[in-house]
Amino acid sequence: MTSRLRIDRAARIIAAGGVIAYPTEAVYGLGCLPLNADAVERVIAIKQRDARKGLILVGDSIERINEFAALPGGEIGKQIAASWPGPVTWVLPALPGTPPVLTGGRTTIAVRVSDHPLVRQLCRRVGSALVSTSANRSRRRPARSALAVRRWLGSDIDDVLAGPLGGSVRPTEIRDGATGRVLRPG
Repeated sequence: MTSRLRIDRAARIIAAGGVIAYPTEAVYGLGCLPLNADAVERVIAIKQRDARKGLILVGDSIERINEFAALPGGEIGKQIAASWPGPVTWVLPALPGTPPVLTGGRTTIAVRVSDHPLVRQLCRRVGSALVSTSANRSRRRPARSALAVRRWLGSDIDDVLAGPLGGSVRPTEIRDGATGRVLRPG
């Protein structure tokens, strides 16, 4: 079990502009505060990722997601709400002012309300959604352990919050928030 002290340490690092790795539903993720431009740029550099791909944000509540994305009404809105918290990422309209580095320059952003207890605790502790992208270099397999993160990313990151992964064996499903269509199977 991950101690409260370790969670508090990780949250302090994030709040100070750091980049950490942490367990998510299926793989370790790299995270930082989404409104800290330097930290977001670091995540992109660590991953050696094309910035036009955009990033996923995770939160502990719909309210955290509402700071970045517009949730639709109607049946699709009910479907989204029913899937959270859980391992489904939705691509939704980005709110005005959402940094383009998060959206990859698109008018949409990928968001999820996580059901992973450590992700939820981190979001509560820092009072924000977090960037969440797999802990790996682009086109390499994602890390599924704290040891793999340390081996592959080493001193490029500021901390690894070790803990168990959630119950998923594949990265989260990604769905289109306008149509419900599956963009990436989970």
